Amino acid sequence: MNDKEELLNELMDVIGEEGCGVSCEEATLFKDEEGWKLMLGGFMAPWNLGQTVEEAKTSIQEYASMGFGLA
Repeated sequence: MNDKEELLNELMDVIGEEGCGVSCEEATLFKDEEGWKLMLGGFMAPWNLGQTVEEAKTSIQEYASMGFGLA
């Protein structure tokens, strides 16, 4: 499994299929010079997740706990 697949799996594990719905189906996860970013359908700009896979996983968990379109 590559890093992108690992993060997409984390997204589904944290939120679950019911909580994620269309947002996760339309999710775009990518890494650029600033680090990992997540673009969900319906949001105008990507969310910064962090430089490493572990930082990105932590950010996904934090966003989900705050309900930012992920629950």
